[in-house]
Amino acid sequence: MEGNWRERSCSAIIFRNGRGWPNIVAGKNTGNRMERPEPTLPLADVKAMIRDAGLRSTTARVAVIQQLASVRFPQTHADVTNALEAFGFDQSTIYRCLTELTDAGLLSRLDLGDSLRRFELLKSGTDGFSQHPHFMCVACGSVSCMNDHSFRIKAKTSDATAPGEILEVLLKGRCGNCQ
Repeated sequence: MEGNWRERSCSAIIFRNGRGWPNIVAGKNTGNRMERPEPTLPLADVKAMIRDAGLRSTTARVAVIQQLASVRFPQTHADVTNALEAFGFDQSTIYRCLTELTDAGLLSRLDLGDSLRRFELLKSGTDGFSQHPHFMCVACGSVSCMNDHSFRIKAKTSDATAPGEILEVLLKGRCGNCQ
C-alpha cells in the first residue's frame, strides 16, 4: 500500500510514505485509531478552499488549515508546529504553508506588537483581514477572538477627512485569569 492514501470515516487522511511509515494529517493518534480534532472542516471543503485560492492541495496545507479550524484562538507558528510535528511536518514546512495560505487570502496574520505573528483561518467572504476584534492580555500574553462583539467608532469629522480605513481592532487589558 505504499504511496496510497485512504480516508476512514472516523479518521484523518493517512498517507504512507516511501518508507512505509504513516503520515497522519490533522488527526491525533489514539493507538491504532486516528481521530480528527473537533471542530474541523470536511476534507473535501478544505481541499476545495486551497484549490480555489490558486494553490495545490498538499498534505501540509490541508493539515495547517484543519489545525487552525480546530482551535478557537489565533495560533503562533510555534503553536501550529507543536500540534503537527507528531505527524511528520517540520517547522520550515509549516512556516511556508502559513505564509502561502496567508498570501492566498485563506489565513489572517495578526501582528499584535509582541513580536509573535499569529494566524487564524478567515471565514469565507472576508477580504484578507480579520473581521472581528481581538483581546490581548498584557500580563500573560494570551489572545482571544471577540467574535460576538462589535464596536462602533464615532468620528468627530466626516468620512472625507478620515485618515484611512480601520482594518483591525485590538483591545489590550487583563484577562480573567490575571485580574
